[in-house]
Amino acid sequence: MALQVVIAKFMRNDTIAMKKILLLGAGRSASSLIQYLLQHATSENWHITIGDINVDHLQDKIVQLDFAEAIVFNVHDDAQRAAEVSKADLVISLLPAIFHIEVARECMKQGKHLITASYVSPEFRELHEEAKQKNLTIIMESGLDPGIDHMSAMAVIQRVQGMGGRITLFKSYTGGLVAPESDNNPWNYKFSWNPRNVVLAGQGTAKYIKNGEYKYIPYHQLFKRTDELFVEGYGHFDGYANRDSLSYREHYGLKDIPTMLRGTLRRIGYCAAWDVFVQLGLTDDSYDLEGVGGMTHHSYLEAFLPPAASTGESLQQRLCRYLDIAPEGEIMEKLEWLGLFKDIPLDMQVATPAQVLEKILVGRWKLEPGDKDMIVMQHLFEYELNGEQHELTSSLVVLGDDAVQTAMAKTVGLPVGILAKLLLQGKIDRRGVVIPIYPDLYEPVLEELKGYGIDFVEDEKVKVVH
Repeated sequence: MALQVVIAKFMRNDTIAMKKILLLGAGRSASSLIQYLLQHATSENWHITIGDINVDHLQDKIVQLDFAEAIVFNVHDDAQRAAEVSKADLVISLLPAIFHIEVARECMKQGKHLITASYVSPEFRELHEEAKQKNLTIIMESGLDPGIDHMSAMAVIQRVQGMGGRITLFKSYTGGLVAPESDNNPWNYKFSWNPRNVVLAGQGTAKYIKNGEYKYIPYHQLFKRTDELFVEGYGHFDGYANRDSLSYREHYGLKDIPTMLRGTLRRIGYCAAWDVFVQLGLTDDSYDLEGVGGMTHHSYLEAFLPPAASTGESLQQRLCRYLDIAPEGEIMEKLEWLGLFKDIPLDMQVATPAQVLEKILVGRWKLEPGDKDMIVMQHLFEYELNGEQHELTSSLVVLGDDAVQTAMAKTVGLPVGILAKLLLQGKIDRRGVVIPIYPDLYEPVLEELKGYGIDFVEDEKVKVVH
């Protein structure tokens, strides 16, 4: 009987043409996506090719799988890029965002669908009409933030609007943080995604709207102007504004909303300490430092302070006086813990200020093998319905399993994998460059994510107006 079942299953799969998936990028955010694709490959009749500059870490996972292979892939190799894309039915790119456009153009040439987790750039907008004409789908902003934030927000927005409600306030914050049981440093932070992106986060001017007035926060003020948020069971957080909170008003159907802000979450105290780096210029990535080959942590910091007076002040004292920091406060505790005042050699030959800072932080903020990370997302809504003012909070907390299957990898990779499955099953018929703000895209994704413990908790109350 068992043999008959196996034969029947084989015959069913054999009648369905095998679909070939090319996944480009196998870094830290790809682990859960890879696991999802491999788990569904047999039932969905997929063949999966995973390409990256280094794939040694994948060999143990796929060595005995006849439906998967890992290849060394160089995105700058035009011939290899063309050859690998030509074999695929669907390309998924988790490469650094700057490389997506070359992959997309190759997909356009060869008539292949594409999914990425990154923001829609102007270059991608230019591909929209061509993709529609070629009956191709490019799904973007399909990971965590952007991605799950869009999907979960739209689920609430369309529900409220469907009841006849008018949304007057929408704020959305997301943070990639460290789980409470692994939170053992004074910054309450460890890297669970690209450290470079963390160092460069927030650069530019943040813009949003509050009570009908446009607001702008220049980078040098960004980490001073934060909101405090509370998540049940996990405490208080600081939220700072993302660069562009305005462009999604139209996407979300909130063109006339009086207040809208999208931001990033950190633990209380992080932003005040990070502001030291911003004020000193340590996050600048626009030029190379002179003499970096002989620098230590101490001399790197010294280079950004005014010349020493003849008072015999220590570097710590001068920094406190220059930036008006309390000598015995939490900010100095955080800076001391990083080793910034010690003569530790940088061991770098060419570097920007931001690259030096990144190296220092990577040495102290690394997820250790037993560590777990945490994703926190919170949406805040206010809306009017039947003459009453309502407040609704929708919160998500996801914990990682370990330093490989992180909460970041789950929340970035799983929605991408689910959308890939839906697309290859023929259940997505939208064409062009699309983001998951439509019910036919976000409803099945949010439903399947619940099975992985990725589910929002809502709290709603009628607002008392005095």
